Amino acid sequence: MFRSAKKAGENRTDPTARLAVVTAIGRLLPHGWKDLFFQLSLWLGFGLAYQVARGMADQNPLEAIQNGVKVIDAERTFNALVELDIQRIVLHAGDWAIEAVNVTYWLSQFPVLGISLLWIYLFRNDAFITVRNWIFATNLLALVGYVLMPTAPPRMFPEHGFVDTLAASSAVNHGSGLVELASNPYAAMPSVHSADALIIGFAMATLVKSRWAAALWTLWPTWVWFSVMATGNHYWLDIAAGVGVALVAGTMVAWAQERRLSPSPALYRCGYRRW
Repeated sequence: MFRSAKKAGENRTDPTARLAVVTAIGRLLPHGWKDLFFQLSLWLGFGLAYQVARGMADQNPLEAIQNGVKVIDAERTFNALVELDIQRIVLHAGDWAIEAVNVTYWLSQFPVLGISLLWIYLFRNDAFITVRNWIFATNLLALVGYVLMPTAPPRMFPEHGFVDTLAASSAVNHGSGLVELASNPYAAMPSVHSADALIIGFAMATLVKSRWAAALWTLWPTWVWFSVMATGNHYWLDIAAGVGVALVAGTMVAWAQERRLSPSPALYRCGYRRW
């Protein structure tokens, strides 16, 4: 028995055995370990560059406050400042409702996005490049919006009745060290939370096999939109702008793919025909 245990322990530490395990796992990946590490490094590089550029866009707090006031005034002009009503409903519902929207706000942007992309990469790899490029393009267009129109979120206007639910009841908030370092407080317009939720919700709803799962993913963007307003982080105009950016980015990605897949005029001259 002791010899068997010793032998098992040796197998676990045997470099050849470990290499065999790594190789076996690599065969299960769509394109092997090399492509997985490439995709991860691409996301890491994009994320770092995006955060640096987003931080550089945070150069004029006064303009951001003024733009936030303009958004509030514009919504009031059309009697459409619905964010206050949404916050009132959540606050009166109790701690469970507040915690639900708080958790949704924190999880929707990175954990849900990251896990969904990993699932698509592993199990629906044919769609991965399209979804990845769609998210890349959306975030880059949103970055242009942050530079052109830095906008303070509703939570920065308590005098108008807004409440920062994250600061009031969440252990992790915008004042936390890592969050404060990695975020731009004046990046409300457009809402990347809303744009990415739309992309992931649409992609997952079309890729999962279960009808129940597809239905839940179809509802995901609406829930995220509700949550970002309930937490005081976005106006509904931010959400509308985020949806618009996502649609423009999706159109750009589809056009680029069609151009890439279309045969060149030289092929037509050689007798190639598309059926």
